[in-house]
Order: sequence, then structure tokens, then C-alpha cells
Amino acid sequence: MTDILNIIACLLTIGFGLFGFLRPRYTAAALDLAPTDTTMGLSEMRASVGGLFVAAGLAALWLDAPLAYAMIGFAFAGAATGRVLSLIFDRPPVGKLAVFGGIEAALAAWLIFGNIG
Repeated sequence: MTDILNIIACLLTIGFGLFGFLRPRYTAAALDLAPTDTTMGLSEMRASVGGLFVAAGLAALWLDAPLAYAMIGFAFAGAATGRVLSLIFDRPPVGKLAVFGGIEAALAAWLIFGNIG
């Protein structure tokens, strides 16, 4: 069962990353990010929201090692922690924060605790 859940988590990671990688304008709009006078924001979406997660998910599947899956979990834990800090300091829309943060926290919990001792 662990193997199946790891694969599902990696496929979700890759899928979420593909939105940022291939559809940065859609992803920016979904995240309530406004365009600026340059296209550098699109580059950032493709890199940090897209390619990073696509590569991490693919690498974990390729390596097929518990620590590889756990490292993706730590990345999601960092994202979820950032959302909690944002809730405290920035007051973003709670609905979106709860959805995105909940997904990140759930993936983090599974990938870390399901793969480390």
C-alpha cells in the first residue's frame, strides 16, 4: 500500500507542477498573482511552481527510495508552513489557503511519516 500511495503522491506532485510549468498564466490567476510589466513572473512560475515539482516527482519515482519520497514531503511541509505564516501575517483568503495548505499538509504528512522509520 505504501508504494501505491507514494506513486499517487508523486503523480499529484508532477500534475500540480505541470500546471505551473505549462500553464503559468492559469496558475498565477489561480493563486491570485497579478501580472507585472515584465514576463519574469511567468518565468518564476515555470521554474519554482512548475519545473521544480515536476522534476522532484519524476526523480522520486525514478529513485524509488523512501528518502526520495520523504524529501518531497519536506518540500510540501515547507510550503504548508509558509501558508500558516501567511495566514498570520498576510491575511490571505482563508478558503484558498485552506485548500492549498490542506493538500500540502496532507502530502507532507504522508510522504514524511509514511517513508521514514
